[in-house]
Amino acid sequence: MTTVGEFMTTRLVTMDGNDTLAAAAQEMRDSAIGDVVVTNGDDVVGIVTDRDITVRGVAQDLDPNRTRLSEITSRDVITVSQYDDAVAAADLMRTYAVRRLPVVDDGRLVGLVSMGDLAVEREPQSVLADISADDPNN
Repeated sequence: MTTVGEFMTTRLVTMDGNDTLAAAAQEMRDSAIGDVVVTNGDDVVGIVTDRDITVRGVAQDLDPNRTRLSEITSRDVITVSQYDDAVAAADLMRTYAVRRLPVVDDGRLVGLVSMGDLAVEREPQSVLADISADDPNN
């Protein structure tokens, strides 16, 4: 059995739900990433992606300099353990139609697993794996 912990991403960026969309977008740009994990203290409350900022924020005419991440964050966060089976994680993504799952250990965020991570691990010859394994294009 391959576990989530064997290939999860541990280079995480977290932001508070009170941070603005603009701050999150700038952090994503500076870190060359497409998402930030939204926290309230040590608790994971959601994930905001660059697409969320565009579709739920800017396209809705929300001011990115005033709108808080908590206003666009999906609240129903599905998490996994680093010891969970990778296939089970993929099944959760499919069931809940999510592309990323925070990985927690005793309630503490330790990683993030994405659909791309699973593709690289489970189907390395797939197009998604090829795209996911490539360096970001800036």
